[in-house]
Amino acid sequence: MENIKDSVEVALELDEKSVYSHIAHESAEDIIRIISSLDAERAKLRGEVIYYTDDWDALIRERMAKGKRHTAFDFYNPALLDIWEEKVKLGKKLKRLERLSYAVLGTVVGLTGLATVLMGTPFILLGLAILPLAVAVRDRVKSSLDLLYYELTQFFIDELRAIVTKHGLTPEKYKFKLFTGGYFGVETKRTPSGIFAVVEDKSGE
Repeated sequence: MENIKDSVEVALELDEKSVYSHIAHESAEDIIRIISSLDAERAKLRGEVIYYTDDWDALIRERMAKGKRHTAFDFYNPALLDIWEEKVKLGKKLKRLERLSYAVLGTVVGLTGLATVLMGTPFILLGLAILPLAVAVRDRVKSSLDLLYYELTQFFIDELRAIVTKHGLTPEKYKFKLFTGGYFGVETKRTPSGIFAVVEDKSGE
């Protein structure tokens, strides 16, 4: 026998759907800010001049501090927050290693220079010979950070696509700026206010 729901049950279901729709909307708005901010940092790392300011790190920490359980990184996919934390830690570690490498190389060059003055032997040539290592360190760290920002940005793009598809949101309402390329699941849209990116709806796949 078919279970017939009374009006209260139906109303409760509709309210729940409405609540989830609102949660999805707020989460999508958070994510588009994070995507643009991350990609802006990636572009700046490549030496581009970007006039975009929005502190994605502060946004996430603000949500955590307020205890909001309805944001994308702790409501839809708990792994989002863990992945973000790990990427941030890795980025800081890479920058610390870069600074340490420069300090070590500078110390070696300084010591060889001092030895040259004290002993009259051109040890400074040995110190100068290792200077190209500074360029190698810079390029390696830059490449690693670029990959880090790319992976994190792509992860949030994928999460936005999942939210838009699951809750039937209109992708065009959640357009965002991208400053670099190579991302999957996005398409470019031209609007009166400029060129923006939107995620592709996965429901048609």
